Amino acid sequence: MSVLAASDLRISYNGREVVHGISFEIEEGETLALVGESGSGKSTTAHAILGLLPSGGTVDGGSVVLGDLDISGWTDRALRGIRGAEIGLVPQDPTTSLDPVRPIGAQVEEILRLHGHRDRRSRRARVIELLDRVGIDDPDLRARQYPHELSGGMRQRVLIATAIALRPRLLIADEPTSALDATVQRTVLDLLDELQREEGTSILLVTHDLGVAADRAERLVVLKGGRIVEQGPSEAVLAA
Repeated sequence: MSVLAASDLRISYNGREVVHGISFEIEEGETLALVGESGSGKSTTAHAILGLLPSGGTVDGGSVVLGDLDISGWTDRALRGIRGAEIGLVPQDPTTSLDPVRPIGAQVEEILRLHGHRDRRSRRARVIELLDRVGIDDPDLRARQYPHELSGGMRQRVLIATAIALRPRLLIADEPTSALDATVQRTVLDLLDELQREEGTSILLVTHDLGVAADRAERLVVLKGGRIVEQGPSEAVLAA
């Protein structure tokens, strides 16, 4: 059964179409990679699924179905109910995605509070559990620290902790390692693989790196100029 199906998706910025009718599905427990050069439409597609297009961006046609729920055309308020709960997002740059003036524990806790976890003690316990789960050492101390006190790899792990806090069915990882060096990149990708095996989470991996995509995803969708130019099992796409 597919966790997410996008069909004939068309997206524009200020009236200029940039994604031209693309379709793909993500199966239960699968990693699907959206691959393409800068400007190919891969991040735009990922953000459109969550209704997070920047100002001037609109979805002009097509559908997005989450499980058996058609979320096409949902309002921002309606989509807030599935962000985090059904679809988690690991953004590209932890430097701009984390608030520099709030401790990281409070930032991870925020998503729990927004989704109705009212007991402060249980929220804080869950934050420590999450930070430990993503491999952050001394999570009690780290929860009280600010983003600038953590390394780039640790900050990215904080974003992953936030994304998995509500155990979503799908994780969208938007260039999750582009700001990291090669060694830390591998560690973070290994963590995503491990979480997927344990939780059965599906992953939409957005990357410009074909090598990373082929190594981590069962299937590839290759975009160029807002169109799919190839799609299929990773080995088959690479062989061709």
